Amino acid sequence: MILRKVLSENFPMLTEPELIEEIMKVGFIHEVETGEILIDIGETIVNMPMLIEGSIKIIREDEEGNEMFLYYVNAGNTCAASLTSGFGNQKSTIRAIVEERATFLAIPVKYIDPWMAKYASWRAFILNTYNLKFEEVLKVVDLLAFKNMDDRIANYLHEKSELHHSKILKLSHQEIAIDLNTSREVVSRILKQMEKTGLIHIGRGQLELLGQR
Repeated sequence: MILRKVLSENFPMLTEPELIEEIMKVGFIHEVETGEILIDIGETIVNMPMLIEGSIKIIREDEEGNEMFLYYVNAGNTCAASLTSGFGNQKSTIRAIVEERATFLAIPVKYIDPWMAKYASWRAFILNTYNLKFEEVLKVVDLLAFKNMDDRIANYLHEKSELHHSKILKLSHQEIAIDLNTSREVVSRILKQMEKTGLIHIGRGQLELLGQR
């Protein structure tokens, strides 16, 4: 009954009674603490996480170990990259790190494809996930191709603020630098400029957003 309630409240788009019964048979609730790696690069993905609470940060890594932030997975969604790997039983090409303590419904990836053929609402859910995350990845590409680092940092802080529903962000200059694949010195310089123009206030281990660009 608890799992049925979780599904109805967080994934109302899944409507077929038979699908709900199958999910209840094979799915299980899992909790992961902030900072833990949920999926790592090179791992075989066994379960697809359907997020109930919290948030997950998805990043890519190049051959030299440099990381690049891609997007967040929020409550009511799942990770498109994990779906892609799960379909072909391929190794993960992303790292999923818990941004905020996460509770999710784990679904074995072997059910993703059969359910796509059997249930229209599941198929719509999976395709919608791809569309949403594709748009977010395109946004990252646009920022890399057409925006300078000032704009990228401003966009990053705005997304963080929306994710945490707070104007006060507890993060370091180094964390921003890693996520945006730049140097700490560049981040610090731009943040100081933003503070001078009244956009943010820099505190110890945190930033406060004050205005808009």
